[in-house]
Amino acid sequence: MLSSVRSRVLAVAAVVLCGSSCTVANSPAGDAGAAGSTLRVVLAQEPPTLEPCEASLTSTGVVVRSNISEPLLERDAASGELRPLLATAWRQTAPTTWAFDLRGGVTFHNGQPFTAQDAAFSIDRAVNSDLQCNVDGYVFDDDERLRMEVTGDTGLTVHTTKPDPILPLRLSFVEMVPRTTSTTAKVREPVGTGPYAIESWETGVSITLRRNERYWGERPAFPQARYVWRAEPSVRAAMITRGEADLATTLNPEDATEENSVAYPNNETTALRLDGREAPLDDIRVRRAIGMAVDREGIVGTLLAGLAEPAAQLVPDGVVGFNPALKAAPYDPEAARALIREAAADGVPVDRRITLVARNTQFPRVAETAEALQYQLAQAGLNVQIQMADTAAHLEYQLRPFPTDVGPVALLIMHGNQAGDAAFTTSQYLRSDGPQSTFGTPELDARIDQADELAGPARQDAFAAIFADQNQSVAQYVHLAHMRGLLGISRSVRYQPDSATGDELHLAAVRPSAGEAR
Repeated sequence: MLSSVRSRVLAVAAVVLCGSSCTVANSPAGDAGAAGSTLRVVLAQEPPTLEPCEASLTSTGVVVRSNISEPLLERDAASGELRPLLATAWRQTAPTTWAFDLRGGVTFHNGQPFTAQDAAFSIDRAVNSDLQCNVDGYVFDDDERLRMEVTGDTGLTVHTTKPDPILPLRLSFVEMVPRTTSTTAKVREPVGTGPYAIESWETGVSITLRRNERYWGERPAFPQARYVWRAEPSVRAAMITRGEADLATTLNPEDATEENSVAYPNNETTALRLDGREAPLDDIRVRRAIGMAVDREGIVGTLLAGLAEPAAQLVPDGVVGFNPALKAAPYDPEAARALIREAAADGVPVDRRITLVARNTQFPRVAETAEALQYQLAQAGLNVQIQMADTAAHLEYQLRPFPTDVGPVALLIMHGNQAGDAAFTTSQYLRSDGPQSTFGTPELDARIDQADELAGPARQDAFAAIFADQNQSVAQYVHLAHMRGLLGISRSVRYQPDSATGDELHLAAVRPSAGEAR
């Protein structure tokens, strides 16, 4: 199967994307490039919203986070350390209390001063309200309630209901907005404190930002930034090659060259989530057999063009809780077949059809990856049918409440732990009642709760042990690969992507290169 897929991939790679007569539909002709006044960015899709409390969504955060709005502090993607932003200092004064000193002299785009009252309002709006913000479910427990105390213009104290050693990290996902922002509806064009403000959003066409000339921090190089979106990776790559864009997100390997792109670790991990509520996936022997039947090295080397490495857990190195002792299961189709035969002998309906659900454009060559998985699981003795889905349909399988009467499902997921702590993975994907978990055990739930109250080395060790236990006693996930991304970048700009780039593309970090090599 992989050899046939390899032939198809090579054939695609051999296609010439654009010659001298190539044109890109709806390209932003007439825009000034990086040598001029406008930084031009082409995205894979139009953001569904620019609401700051939804900025933990990649498609929103890549435009909003630290461009339009800013949090109190942010995580350094390289070191994992928190650094000051709108807060200059923070400290834990009691097990359930954190104090923050806020930066003075900061104004919102509308001229309103930023104060501790705005910070308290922003946290309350994102976490305690009924807006159903993504940041509430992803970063905080849905039932978490925070209490804020304001001391003057620059003093803020946050009280938690239980000890939370990583509250500052959680708050790095809460973007600050003026206290005049609606609390009953999400906003379309937010007001923030960031280096850029929204100038216009022409639905279906483009988003234009203008530089915030009153910005408290370093002045960005470009007076304007303009986002457009093109679904086809080859089109995004061609726009870089032809000088029609300066940055382009998520290129495909066959479209990337040393001249138009740079690879970077994007903190994403691909895996199959197995629904253990349904036969035959309710038998751990079948779930373990699937792990043995997958040729990770072949998929990474052939389909992912080496832009990944085989995975044994849902988080990559650099995330608190990553377990370096875990190794990807070796490819052993004969052992997989033996486990399937053993389960069948005990009456497990191993011939029941399993639906492998994958999302279109989830990652480069996702359809070919699904086909490879289908073939490999069939070789192990399982009956697998592929269902490619759009984003909305995939989300129905990904998030609770899950579809019923659909039979056993192996869902191809891609999880990015952009926060850098295993708590954000385990609460979502490993707890038996997690929003993106189909099952688990009370014992694992209890261990997750205990680990979440620890700090330092004890926290690292506890979460590392949880990932090992998941593999051994639950096996809900068949981990595939830790991914790398490809960012399209023209020779006219300088920018160094990091593991956060796929979720938050900081425009202020981009500089004109004046023809210099990257």
